[in-house]
Amino acid sequence: MVQQKIANLLQGDFRYQIQYDWVSLENISPNIQLAVIASEDQRFPEHFGFDFEAIQRAIRYNEKSKKGIRGASTISQQTAKNLMLWHGQNWLRKGLEVPATMLLELTWSKKRILEVYLNIAEFGNGIFGVEAASRYYFKKSAKNLSQNEAALLAAVLPNPIIYKVNKPSLLVRKKQAWILRQMENLGTEYLSHL
Repeated sequence: MVQQKIANLLQGDFRYQIQYDWVSLENISPNIQLAVIASEDQRFPEHFGFDFEAIQRAIRYNEKSKKGIRGASTISQQTAKNLMLWHGQNWLRKGLEVPATMLLELTWSKKRILEVYLNIAEFGNGIFGVEAASRYYFKKSAKNLSQNEAALLAAVLPNPIIYKVNKPSLLVRKKQAWILRQMENLGTEYLSHL
């Protein structure tokens, strides 16, 4: 958040505003908790910060694909990056992400990692955290998000600058539908494993 504010100021954009509201996990709908896990990291309760199966799948995909690069960052890795590191793609940041992720996994519960992730993730230009996103896009608290709304928010992660909640592309709508199917497959009791 602060990094983006400073970058915008340095570029002469003095109008850039940050919208942000911290809420506890108890005040965040289980729908968005499950939607984010379904979308970003379905093995979140099982791994210790790194999903080696997902990494292997991403490597195989990236070797064969001409379309682009598929990532395999877990919610823990994304939280470590968003909380402690800078944005961008380089080997130094990725290397520092490993001990930062391990530190989070050793010191925080899965519920705490998810709570922090949902409060610091960017859901649009200057819109940080699920509470600010819920209020901005749906005029309601994150506690009251429906499954459809939650899946739409999760569908723009991890790149809400390209993918928009308020103007969802066909790709975002397809991802939203996929997330809803994954949520149904996982079931609401899945969150009890955290």
